[in-house]
Amino acid sequence: MPLDRLDHYFVYASDLERSRHFYGEVLGLHQGPRPDFDFPGHWFYLEDRPVVHLGNTEFEGGYVSADGERITSGATGPVDHIAFRGSDIDDFIGRFETLGIDFQRREVPDFKLSQLFVKDPDGVTIELNFFHGET
Repeated sequence: MPLDRLDHYFVYASDLERSRHFYGEVLGLHQGPRPDFDFPGHWFYLEDRPVVHLGNTEFEGGYVSADGERITSGATGPVDHIAFRGSDIDDFIGRFETLGIDFQRREVPDFKLSQLFVKDPDGVTIELNFFHGET
């Protein structure tokens, strides 16, 4: 059975309000409905799907190390970045500059691709891809 699509990713936010601002105001994702879980958090939607879930250490999930320690912060391990496809690079550059968000730009000419890279408040790298000529 093949996989159909990426469903979502979860970020342990050290500061839920700061992360809510980043994913909503900086990236422009829509904050939407979230089940009434017994821990604080937010869900952010792309189109009609909740793709980013934020929570804090009250969530009992997370990675459990070999010695049984639950790890909910720090480096993201072998995960280097999460990528989104975008459609208006100038809008993002303007937003990042207005909000004072550090970013890096990379050009990949043989793929007709411009990329922006930003860090979320907990150090997760977010890659934004803009393919030239796509509508």
